[in-house]
Amino acid sequence: MTELFPIVFEDDRLLVVNKPAGLVCHPTKGDDYSSLVGRLRLYFGRSAHLINRLDRETSGLVLVAKTQELAGELGKLWQLRSVEKTYLAIVHGHVQEAEGVIEARLGKDLSAAVAIKDCVRFDGAEALTRYLVSRRFTREKGEFSLLEVKPETGRKHQIRIHLAHIGHSIVGDKLYGGDEMLYLDFINERLTPGQRLRLMLPNHALHAFRIRLPGFPEWGVFESDPDPVFKCFADLA
Repeated sequence: MTELFPIVFEDDRLLVVNKPAGLVCHPTKGDDYSSLVGRLRLYFGRSAHLINRLDRETSGLVLVAKTQELAGELGKLWQLRSVEKTYLAIVHGHVQEAEGVIEARLGKDLSAAVAIKDCVRFDGAEALTRYLVSRRFTREKGEFSLLEVKPETGRKHQIRIHLAHIGHSIVGDKLYGGDEMLYLDFINERLTPGQRLRLMLPNHALHAFRIRLPGFPEWGVFESDPDPVFKCFADLA
């Protein structure tokens, strides 16, 4: 681990990092330290090839190719939907089915006050998400479930929208948790203590936990633990 990011794996062609929640992938400010791309530039002393991206508040595995050739090969795997990705998510409520499939088309939410917000809509892009219930648990603030989630398509905010669509939004989700004002107040740095209590967690509880790259047996499977706040809330050892 460096001061820039936790390193999961590194060799002469590939770097795998565990992106912290709250860190954007691409720069939005002048400070290199404020984005993953900027931190990678500090680490390598040059630009790097980011293979996958995560939302600001989503933590977990991000792959970085050290060569243009590898970037092209891995990029094709993502385009072909060949990469096996597993996320961990803590959601509101006890999900009754032990496992399930969510198949609902996604597109722009024209009624939202937030420009980047998408929604389920009949004329949207095809999207499919599988989930498995790891455990159900209860806290003073309600009932919750820990899920393993496998998106088979890669639409924007897909996991967050799909889980909210079946009535089990992700804990701490400011955009798809039912009150988009939480997101607007968050980006304008005016969240109140009461709003933070409602959210329960500082970042939404979604973590890119496991990635397997078909055709690259030398690397096997990459895994990364969620941060201590996530683990504590879900009672993970």
